[in-house]
Amino acid sequence: MATQDAMELARDQGLDLVEISPNNSPPICKILDLGKYKYQSQKKAAEARKKQKTQDVKEIKMRPNIDTHDYDVKMRAVRKFLDEGDKVKVTMRFRGREMAHQELGLELLEKVRGEIEDISKVEAEPKLEGRQMVMVVSPVR
Repeated sequence: MATQDAMELARDQGLDLVEISPNNSPPICKILDLGKYKYQSQKKAAEARKKQKTQDVKEIKMRPNIDTHDYDVKMRAVRKFLDEGDKVKVTMRFRGREMAHQELGLELLEKVRGEIEDISKVEAEPKLEGRQMVMVVSPVR
C-alpha cells in the first residue's frame, strides 16, 4: 500500500499512521491512535520496572569477642538477607586493644564464610579498613 493511501485511510478513520519499525525495508507502519499507543507503552514500561528486584546491601556488625547466642542471631539475619536476594556486608569492628588481635576477627569472618558457603559467594575478601574488617557476600542464584 502506498504511503499516501495509508495516510488517507488513517485520516478517514480519525487515527494516526505510526511508524513502528523504521529500520526495516520497507518501514513497518500501523494505523492506530498515537495517544493510546504511547499510554500503553508507558504502562508496559512501568509494569516491567515494578517487577524488577533491586539488590540492596544489608550490613551486619559484629565484634571479635561476640557471644555464641548473639552470633547465632546475627547469622539468622545474614541467612534471611541472602534468601531475600540481598548482598550482605559483614563488618567486624575492633575497639581499643582488640586491634592487637585482628586474627580473632579474621577467624570469625572465616567462620561466617564457612557457615553460609552453600547459599552465598564471597564478593569482597575480608580486608582491614581503619578499625574495622569488612567482607561482602552475595547470594548464589
